Amino acid sequence: MAKKEKSNKKGDEAAANAEPARASRLREQYQTHVRPKVTEQFGIKNPMSLPRVEKVTINVNVGRHLDGTKIPPNVRESVISTLTKISGQKPVLVKAKRAVSNIKVREGYDSAYMVTIRRDRMWHFLDRLINLTTPRIKDFRGLSRKSFDRQGNYSMGLTEQGVFPEINMAEAPFSHGMNINVVFKNSNPAVSEFVLEELGMPFKKKDEAN
Repeated sequence: MAKKEKSNKKGDEAAANAEPARASRLREQYQTHVRPKVTEQFGIKNPMSLPRVEKVTINVNVGRHLDGTKIPPNVRESVISTLTKISGQKPVLVKAKRAVSNIKVREGYDSAYMVTIRRDRMWHFLDRLINLTTPRIKDFRGLSRKSFDRQGNYSMGLTEQGVFPEINMAEAPFSHGMNINVVFKNSNPAVSEFVLEELGMPFKKKDEAN
């Protein structure tokens, strides 16, 4: 059993260090098809003013699993393994900036694991999220169109890691959710929604969203 766990850790480390084998088809789709449509739809003539997907952050809250001031090893290893497999990068530990009484977290305690992905890794992740992961969500009826902030950044939550095809729930010690944030530059809610929808993001139909 110990040998198997050691082997899994090495596999996670290899995934974290490996560069994407090829350029993302979703990035190519954005460059060749989506950008011209954004220019036409919103009248943005300056190429430097066009919206750009800058990064994706994935966050898993672990504060509720604290054993005293420490994260139990099985929780820590499971979350790190999940984030490494789905993002291709090792996550970082985030400390709580303030106390949250209802989940028994104090300031300075371990709060979450977070990973930030950019460039090709980001595009590969978005491609898998749109085309492989969201269709596996149980009773899926489309993503909310109301989760954009003023800058056009989009946030969504998943209730369990098993919706990612990279994750084998038979090997996971427990189920956990995560928050995913798609961060834009030079955008607003309307523009970001248009870009993501053109990339294939499965939003709810507009007549159902209201």
